[in-house]
Amino acid sequence: MSGRRLLDLAREALLLELALYRSLARWIARRPDVPAGATPIGYAQLVGPMLWLWIFGSATETVAVELVLRHVDAAWADAIRLPLLVLGIWGVLWMLGLLASYRVRPHLLHDDRLRLRCGARTWVDVPLAAVAACRLVEHDLPGTIRSVHHEDGLLLLGVSGRTNLELELTGVTTLRSSKGELVASRVGLWVDAPRDVAREIAPLIAARP
Repeated sequence: MSGRRLLDLAREALLLELALYRSLARWIARRPDVPAGATPIGYAQLVGPMLWLWIFGSATETVAVELVLRHVDAAWADAIRLPLLVLGIWGVLWMLGLLASYRVRPHLLHDDRLRLRCGARTWVDVPLAAVAACRLVEHDLPGTIRSVHHEDGLLLLGVSGRTNLELELTGVTTLRSSKGELVASRVGLWVDAPRDVAREIAPLIAARP
């Protein structure tokens, strides 16, 4: 891997870290990232229980390791206790920030576009003028780690490797996204209430020029 590639990965990791902490601060302050005039569309219900389990497990492990090492009378225990405690706290905060990013950064329905989001930094803008139909269609992404999959004109922005709503576009369309321009004719996304969202989008599609 080239040095430039490593620098890009390090930069993205740092930006993600900062974005997660901003999301956590917004969650604590109860200030979701929803601009005036936009309608929020939630997508966190699927991933929430799983993340809470990870957070609880990580917090429990951190406390258990700390208690055990405090009672070990050895130099090596004193040497690793603080680093492990810091690492454990960082892991819990990171996962809380990830959960917060799903909560405070919902999809956004504007008068002219639908901004799809996933977590702290991923987004795709879909102009409503380019949407021909909105229907309940499920897709599985190849894996649960990556939230974006783009292949053969199908763009998927999933949660836990799944989507449950599909936007059929009027044709091959170039979409702005956090990953640059992406060309697609169909877009899949995950929402908490797909039937309600489809009903909400339908009149906006019908009213387009």
